Amino acid sequence: MSRVGQAIINVPDGVEVKKMDNQFLAKGSKGELSAPISEIVDVVIDQKVVKVELKDKNSRNKALWGTTRALINNAIQGVNIGFEKEMEIVGVGYRGALQGNKLTLNLGLSHVVEIEIPKNISIKMEGNTKFTISSADKQKLGEFAAMVRSKRPPEPFKGKGIRYSNEFILRKEGKKK
Repeated sequence: MSRVGQAIINVPDGVEVKKMDNQFLAKGSKGELSAPISEIVDVVIDQKVVKVELKDKNSRNKALWGTTRALINNAIQGVNIGFEKEMEIVGVGYRGALQGNKLTLNLGLSHVVEIEIPKNISIKMEGNTKFTISSADKQKLGEFAAMVRSKRPPEPFKGKGIRYSNEFILRKEGKKK
C-alpha cells in the first residue's frame, strides 16, 4: 500500500480548499493554486482534513495515488507558507544583480546573461553572489532554479558556477606533472 497516498493532509488556518471536477483548488495568503486530480482517486474534504482515497488497487494506480496526494499537499503548503531555493554563484568575477524584473548574471562569458523573472516567482539578492528564489508553486520554482543553474553549472575541477546552497560538488583532481 502507498505510504504517501494514505497519509491525511491537515489544512492550516487561512487556507480554503475545494474540489471542482478534476481540479483541486487551494487559496491562501500566498495566492491561489490548483492541482490535477486523477480519475482513479477520490478526494474527500472534511472540515480541516483532506483524504485521498484509491478506487482500484493495482500497482499503477498506487503510484498515481501517491502522486496526486503529493500534488495536493504541495498546493496547500505553497499557498500557506510557500517554497524557496537558495543558490550561490561561485567563481572569481562571477556575480549577479536584479534589474527590474530581470536577473543579470556575469558568469565569465563574452556576454551578460539576462533572465526574465516570471510573475509568480520572486528573487531576493543577498550580496552579489547569493540569492533566494521563492514561489508558491513548487514545480515552477524548481524549473526556474534549474534553468538559472543551467546557464553555468558547477564544474568539477574548481567548483565554479551556479549551484544550490546545499549542493555537494564532487571535485576531480587536476593534472599531475
